Amino acid sequence: MLLHPFLISQLVWHKVAPRLADTGRYEVFAPTMAGHNGGPYAGTWLLSSSVLADHVERQLDELGWSTCHIVGNSLGGWVAFELERRGRARTVTGIAPAGGWTRWAPTKFEVIAKFVSGMPFWALARWLGPRALHLPFSRRLATLPVSGSPDGVGESELEAIVDDVAHCPAYFRLLVKSMLLPGLLELAQTAVPAHLVLCEKDRVFPGPRSHRYFKAQLPVGTRVTELDGVGHIPMFEAPERVTEVITGFLDEHTPPIRAAEPPAV
Repeated sequence: MLLHPFLISQLVWHKVAPRLADTGRYEVFAPTMAGHNGGPYAGTWLLSSSVLADHVERQLDELGWSTCHIVGNSLGGWVAFELERRGRARTVTGIAPAGGWTRWAPTKFEVIAKFVSGMPFWALARWLGPRALHLPFSRRLATLPVSGSPDGVGESELEAIVDDVAHCPAYFRLLVKSMLLPGLLELAQTAVPAHLVLCEKDRVFPGPRSHRYFKAQLPVGTRVTELDGVGHIPMFEAPERVTEVITGFLDEHTPPIRAAEPPAV
């Protein structure tokens, strides 16, 4: 299961999900979470990672998946660890995951401030839609929190991102709730193989200060991979590398597929 970051929908996986499916080793499910463009109605005004995990868990039940390998980027990483706490994960991979803070950690309020400062872009996206990308410096500003360079996101992808941001009611709901709640407090009890993937040019959770909490709290032996040259959402600019990082870890923790034995004569 692949979980997307805050504000953007399942579209972030449109290059990675087919590559994972094409291996023939995995079924792939990439939902859009509640409160995001195309996702289910949240059913509450104030959203949290726990509420998002509730919705995803119901979708897993509908699929008949009691457990699965869970990969999440940013907010999706936070929800992935929430689902691990509920016993729904076989492995968990957090790509630049959110939630690496305590209730009053300065890093949490730094991240919230970044999203608050992006509200003028949200307003332009609501007003102009994709035409907002024709404004001076708009591409550079739009890609700062997404990719390592302005060319890391294609034109059609960027237009889809603008549409997602413009139609994301979770923008305000989740920010308000996050101000009041701590992040992930039980990382040390992670009971399945975990993989922390960090991005060199991540401007949302820049290293090393944004990584210290996860590195200190996750169990000894947790795999840590650093992707050089990519931004906060590396699936756009480096889908092959992201796919290799995911499959490499999963292959280590997935029983090999046994060849069918020929029928007895």
